[in-house]
Amino acid sequence: MPRTMHCLVEGRVQGVAYRAFVLDEARDLGLTGFARNLPDGRVEVLAQGQDQALAELEKRLRKGPFLARVDAVDVAYPDHEARFEDFRIRR
Repeated sequence: MPRTMHCLVEGRVQGVAYRAFVLDEARDLGLTGFARNLPDGRVEVLAQGQDQALAELEKRLRKGPFLARVDAVDVAYPDHEARFEDFRIRR
């Protein structure tokens, strides 16, 4: 059964193609969910899939794309009833 991971990513993560990076990485790992910018400058990521793939995504989120600077990633594993069909960028 898929597990849900919720991440709030802080740093220079808006305007540096961070969401596109997350989209590519999540799809590469076979995860579903979304990434979106928050008004406070963070990026929110909600991903669903197998534990190993989620752990790998978390590792990749901490690195980020070339232009990004990731200062912190707050990770939680909430109970989440809704299931996603794919991974998308939300606006």
